[in-house]
Amino acid sequence: MLALMGLFGLEMFPDLVFSNPAPEHSLTIYNAASSPKTLGIMLTIALIGVPVVLAHMISIYWIFRAR
Repeated sequence: MLALMGLFGLEMFPDLVFSNPAPEHSLTIYNAASSPKTLGIMLTIALIGVPVVLAHMISIYWIFRAR
């Protein structure tokens, strides 16, 4: 199954969604990507958010460990 999905991805590269009537309007990995500024902002949010979520999960498991 993974091999079939990999082959399909290689065949479609760089198109994500192919347009039949006008191939120039296809959605590619290049025109679907976010800007570097947006990716930087999301990286900052993820670097702050992931440890907060992990700390919350650990504390909840610790509080309710005996129940």
